[in-house]
Amino acid sequence: MSIGVDPELSSAVRGWDRLRRPVWMFDPVSLRGVYANAAALSLWGADSLEELLARDFSNLSPAVRARTDRLREATAGGNEVDERWTFYPNGRPVTVQATISAFRMEDGRGVLLFEAAPLDVGVEERRAVEALRHTSTLITLLDGAGAILFSNPAAYAAYGPGEGDLAARFVDRDRAVWFLDQVRSGRAVSRLCEITTSAGRRWHEVEARPVSDPVTGAPGVLLNEQDVTARVEAEGAQATAEQKAAMAEARQKFLTDMSHELRTPLNAVIGFSGLLSGAGLAPAQEEQARRIHQAGQGLLAVVNQMIDLSEQGDGAAPASGVSKDAGKPAAPVANAAPASAGATPLRILCVDDNPTNRMLMTAMLSGQGMVCETADDGALGLAAAAAGEWDLVLMDIQMLVMDGVEATRRIRALGGEFGAVPIIAVTANTLADQVESYFEAGMDDLVAKPVNMAELLGKVFHWGGCGWREAIAGAAADADMSHGGA
Repeated sequence: MSIGVDPELSSAVRGWDRLRRPVWMFDPVSLRGVYANAAALSLWGADSLEELLARDFSNLSPAVRARTDRLREATAGGNEVDERWTFYPNGRPVTVQATISAFRMEDGRGVLLFEAAPLDVGVEERRAVEALRHTSTLITLLDGAGAILFSNPAAYAAYGPGEGDLAARFVDRDRAVWFLDQVRSGRAVSRLCEITTSAGRRWHEVEARPVSDPVTGAPGVLLNEQDVTARVEAEGAQATAEQKAAMAEARQKFLTDMSHELRTPLNAVIGFSGLLSGAGLAPAQEEQARRIHQAGQGLLAVVNQMIDLSEQGDGAAPASGVSKDAGKPAAPVANAAPASAGATPLRILCVDDNPTNRMLMTAMLSGQGMVCETADDGALGLAAAAAGEWDLVLMDIQMLVMDGVEATRRIRALGGEFGAVPIIAVTANTLADQVESYFEAGMDDLVAKPVNMAELLGKVFHWGGCGWREAIAGAAADADMSHGGA
């Protein structure tokens, strides 16, 4: 069989043509063959050198490409590498024991020189070798002292040449010593470790177990590594999100508790001092009441500012002291006025678990000629709403037994006039999302504690005297007429 030879090859190289063992050269840069003797052509199943050199080897798997790069680096300094290779010429597996070295062409190109001896390797072994080469698992064989004997292509791609320092792989270098100590004691161990790779820091699940070197029989260490960076980062992101949610929940609870605990007593201080200021006291006592009222207002301003700043720290717009909802305008105050003489007084149900608040609301409303009755919690408020005809319900929010939001939902579920009664939230809890929940439950308006008497009376007169009962009756009559004419 006649073979052609690249004219750049020296006469010394032509001597390989007479050898019976396969010899060929491969350019790892262009991924093309350069030379092959007759034995190599037979090994590769090629009819001629021209036919072999025309083959395109650029479509290498990542594992084979990484192995080729490793060989180029390992032989660059004049070293030889002995390895077992499995080729697939024309789809037929051929396994050889090859000695690979570097060869410098006359044009300066560095190529790989393969001198091979065919091996009779069993089917299972060939399959195992191929699986080892193409797996994404990073596999490294170490001797008993921790020197690297072998790295599969995946490990080589991650860490580079096999003679590298094992400890340099770990961000915590002491981790390498720990793995070696454990394996020397006969234990197989695994740990999640932060690793330094050619692509940067990664997280690997590293398993180390004792093995014997298949060449020398000496004790060794087998490392199996799986890159789990995506999982670790996802778990970290989830933990961060859960921590932020817990912090937001804790902040919300703090704001709610602080608002309730500070504004509730201020409600009594400001409310009763305001009533005393207009009760016809002697000038000295009236001045004292006025000063108490001013001091309460000043303290309220400080409390509101503290709560607003705390809420802004979580990125939310402050809503303290604001009586508003999404899409429902607050009741007008300027046109509100008490009922004329002789008119039926408004009947108001005040639901609040604080006795001082109930006393204050009764004093404010009774002074305007209204009938005010009270309930000590949401459950009693629900029972009172279901048993009486009220023009308006004033509902506290934060109460034991049943809170104001749940009581409102159950009142609305009563149906008819009992379920349609206007309900105004009277509360110190006025953060934006809290206010939204009140209106979602069926409340019509909100008055913030400490109560501003003018605002309270304006909204009470508006909602209590807005003719809601007549509107319901008219709607029922229209429904009856429509049904009768059907």
